[in-house]
Amino acid sequence: MSPELLGPPVLFVKLSGSLITDKKRPETLRVEVTHRLARELVEIHRERPGRLVLGHGSGSFGHAAAARFGFDPARSARGQGRAVAAIQDAAARLHRHVAEALIAAGGAPYSIVPGSAFRVEAGNAVLVAPRLLGDVLDSGMVPVVFGDVVTDTERMATILSTEALFLTLVRHLLDSGRRVEGVVWLGETPGLFDSTGDLVRELDAKSATAISAEVSGASGVDVTGGMRLRLETVAQLSRLGVPSWIADGRSAESLRRLLSGAAEPCTFVRPAPIES
Repeated sequence: MSPELLGPPVLFVKLSGSLITDKKRPETLRVEVTHRLARELVEIHRERPGRLVLGHGSGSFGHAAAARFGFDPARSARGQGRAVAAIQDAAARLHRHVAEALIAAGGAPYSIVPGSAFRVEAGNAVLVAPRLLGDVLDSGMVPVVFGDVVTDTERMATILSTEALFLTLVRHLLDSGRRVEGVVWLGETPGLFDSTGDLVRELDAKSATAISAEVSGASGVDVTGGMRLRLETVAQLSRLGVPSWIADGRSAESLRRLLSGAAEPCTFVRPAPIES
């Protein structure tokens, strides 16, 4: 495919659930953090219209509901309908907070609700409406996805993490001839730390996969895998030729500094070379 058909590269940014909520307190939004990030993201989108995809975790909303209603992801969701409904309801409430913050900041978020846009087939996430993401990007709005329950051909329903959603969307864009600039994962730490407490500045797919096997779960309630899942995801993205940055979203303008190439503390996961 010729370069002029590829279009501008698309940047993905995830706001972790632990960043925008207090995961140790059910349904507790970090209001100031959420609105500050919304303002920064809207300004960044103005500088790169049609080139930004946002996602956020479920934090103390969806994860807490899953724990409260005893949702067991290891077995079929048949018979767990009330838990599924409660998780969707809680995840939607948090998403409305994020969307409202983006609108208040002058942005135009377009909610891509996972339960309607995705399903899981044989353990793999599938985009039900393949033109949706490209159409939203081309419209100038900002697609926003979030961790939620989706239908599953084997288990009736399952919780699909933002990591799984991003990986599916990145693959879709690459398969459709678009370019992906990278994925920024904003959380509560400036990256990954080694056993001595030093920041790991750079990883590749192999080292990210190896470390993921040693990482413990997230702080608070998290039914999707926390940092372990993120490392597994960035390793897969690296193999697709897509870089990732694991960075601290608590510091004002940290994302802008990162995107400008400034020396912002983070863990960079470099892309693997793509064989021609």
